[in-house]
Amino acid sequence: MAALQFSGPVASRKLPSFEGFRPSTVRVPSVGLCSVGLNQRCFPGLVVKAATVVAPKYTSIKPLGDRVLVKIKTVDEKTTGGILLPSTAQTKPQGGEVVAVGEGKTIGKSKVGISIQTGAQVVYSKYAGTEVEFNGSKHLILKDDDIVGILETDEIKDLKPLNDRVLIKVAEVEEKTAGGLLLTEAAKEKPSIGTVIAVGPGPFDEEGNRKPLIVTPGETVLYSKYAGNDFKGSDGEYIALRASDVMAVLS
Repeated sequence: MAALQFSGPVASRKLPSFEGFRPSTVRVPSVGLCSVGLNQRCFPGLVVKAATVVAPKYTSIKPLGDRVLVKIKTVDEKTTGGILLPSTAQTKPQGGEVVAVGEGKTIGKSKVGISIQTGAQVVYSKYAGTEVEFNGSKHLILKDDDIVGILETDEIKDLKPLNDRVLIKVAEVEEKTAGGLLLTEAAKEKPSIGTVIAVGPGPFDEEGNRKPLIVTPGETVLYSKYAGNDFKGSDGEYIALRASDVMAVLS
């Protein structure tokens, strides 16, 4: 089989000029496409893996340690208006149902169990865990610390954060400049300020006891711009992040 060849420029972002450093156009050299199998595609230096498929002869999966098995929520294949979505436009879900949990972990001399129960509807970090296909459904095996919180309703504002996570409602984007000029969508800068809605019980210390978080619901905070997981609720945008990514309390 003949290898597919491609080359061309990669769109580069305009960067400010520094001494000895100027923006340039990066070109990708021609590479060959390897044979495509069921479980992976490969390029020289690049491997993309699909979900691990568990054979039907295995009837159960028991997570070990502090790991949790989550059945992934089905991706919406249509819009609310009934339009079919291509696979590239389907939003990857960040939630699912807990179907099995491990026995927990040891911190210092204490054994700490997993507080999440089977059947709980949870939200997890976007790129966490290992995807497996089991009993005809997609699942995710991930550490319990990668679970952001428990969500028992369809409203993200009702999220109950776990461990050191904090749920923040993002402040609304300014529509005008200080001089009164209307801003276009491209010019509106995403704020890094919001109001704390809920906080987790805190992380474990070296003795296996919870350490309460220093931020509390109702406070207006400044948080790291590229941290956390973004969610869109019916009443605005929210972000769930670790308490260590909260930089200051505003008053």
